[in-house]
Amino acid sequence: MKQYLLSLYHSDEYMPAPAAMDQIMKDVDALNSELQSEGAWVFAGGLRPASTATVVRVDGGGGFLTTDGPFIEGKEHIGGFWVIKAPDLDSALDWGRKATRACQLPVEVRPLHEEAEA
Repeated sequence: MKQYLLSLYHSDEYMPAPAAMDQIMKDVDALNSELQSEGAWVFAGGLRPASTATVVRVDGGGGFLTTDGPFIEGKEHIGGFWVIKAPDLDSALDWGRKATRACQLPVEVRPLHEEAEA
């Protein structure tokens, strides 16, 4: 089976009301359980705000430069993700639809390189 990254995006200011957040967490837990029971689960995680990011890049002299903050400035950043297994893009998109319903946020579905492609 192929692997896909399901990324959810939101602004750093995103914070649903407590009751809404409770429902979202219940829906995400249910989705995670379904992914696991269907054998599609690889792993998942939520991310801290983009303001907590640290960027490492190669400088001109062969050393490294480390800076605070996200690599790109934007209104939205990745807030969490799943890596799933699915037989094809249509199946991965079905999981993406379930994820966006559970989180109430946009979800990007993207295939990972297969080992032979890497």
